[in-house]
Amino acid sequence: MSADLLEPILWAIGMAVLAAVLFTGIGLISGTDETATVAPIALLVILLGVPPAGVIAFFLAAVIAKHISHAVPTTLLGIPGDTTAVPMLREAQLLRALGVPHLALQKAISGGVIAVIIAIPLSILFALVLTPFAEGIESVAPWIFVAAAVLVAYTSKGKLAAVVALIPFVLLISGLQAFIMDQKDATFTTSFFLGIATGPLIFDLFATLSPAGRKAMRQEGKREFALAPDVPRSGGRIPNPLRALDRTQLTYTTGSAAITSATFVFSPVAMAVLMGEIVGSRIKNGYHRLTTVATVRNATTESTYIAETLIPLIAIGLPLSPVAAGPAAPLFNAPPVYTLDAEAGTTNNLHDLLTTGQFALFSVIAAVIAIVIAYPFVMTNAHRAATWVMRSVSHEAIIAGFAALICVICLYEGGLLALGVTITVGLVGGLFNRMIGMHAGVQFMGYYVAVLTVPAILAL
Repeated sequence: MSADLLEPILWAIGMAVLAAVLFTGIGLISGTDETATVAPIALLVILLGVPPAGVIAFFLAAVIAKHISHAVPTTLLGIPGDTTAVPMLREAQLLRALGVPHLALQKAISGGVIAVIIAIPLSILFALVLTPFAEGIESVAPWIFVAAAVLVAYTSKGKLAAVVALIPFVLLISGLQAFIMDQKDATFTTSFFLGIATGPLIFDLFATLSPAGRKAMRQEGKREFALAPDVPRSGGRIPNPLRALDRTQLTYTTGSAAITSATFVFSPVAMAVLMGEIVGSRIKNGYHRLTTVATVRNATTESTYIAETLIPLIAIGLPLSPVAAGPAAPLFNAPPVYTLDAEAGTTNNLHDLLTTGQFALFSVIAAVIAIVIAYPFVMTNAHRAATWVMRSVSHEAIIAGFAALICVICLYEGGLLALGVTITVGLVGGLFNRMIGMHAGVQFMGYYVAVLTVPAILAL
């Protein structure tokens, strides 16, 4: 093995281990949304100068590990581990009521592991199919973003309200961009990303300053959770993911992962709901339907995140998917390290710095490490870990840590003005998110409409 290849592999291994350990733990904490956790930390990794091999391995290992451990609070506590775990909540609650949350957990994370194995090669294959059309896609990208933004908005909880809200949100971004260019001749892309990613957090922090907001959030006494009892597995061995699922579940999981590895322009949550409904409608037995739907939906969270990251990165270099425009946004545009010139349509990001073979190699490294670390840990320590998190981890401390990280990154990029941009975008975005269901994926698409499509319209 040449020294030129050895160093990137070592970076990939090291960063994948770090991400797998870190996000296996973060996934155990309920409500830790991917955009608000993976995106800022991935951005920090990039700004610290980690090589491209380490960056892609860190990101993929983070989302794979998190989507394994997020099933713990979802199945054992009955509260979603993050946004993509929400579609599993109904099945998880019903299986808890039946007294089999441990089976729901085993099947859900086993489905996720199977989906990772399928999604990585298929995503790379689909990217290779699209690569010859990359120039044509880039030329029409401003108009693709509009169509994709409307589609993603309409498939969100906000439906038509989220579509209409894109107009003021895009105008807000365009106005702030123009103001920043007049004052600093800069873009502050990172600050916009952070504002969108942490919008609900910023909105909630502002709400605590209001008497009405504090009253709505106030809780008497300690928060209580109903944690299902731990049920030991026979033989005490870690089950093989292939053996944890029956033939029908394996078939549906494989098919769902393959389909969602190609449909990379749709919201991961929407695809999880859709695939679960399609599969559930074909199974009559109640228990089998619940466990299969939970398995397929958790598998879909893995396959969509992998596909919506790798396909745009490898084929185009533009963030043309909800995940690419959301949690994976720093991989495409993280000035001054990675850049995306909206007017010229040029990129200098992972698309340009890694070959397809390198993407495949580092993706496999990240997947293997994340699965080896997260899967056995969750299978053997899920109940103990959930108990410790609920008793010992302060959500206020987590919030304070992320607030401090936001401030540091903003001040580094552009001082108080950049911090003001993050707070402004976060407050408006958080309001739209809380009030009308316009999630961060929609808002990221709105951001790219503002920086890509609006200049194209004005140039007509």
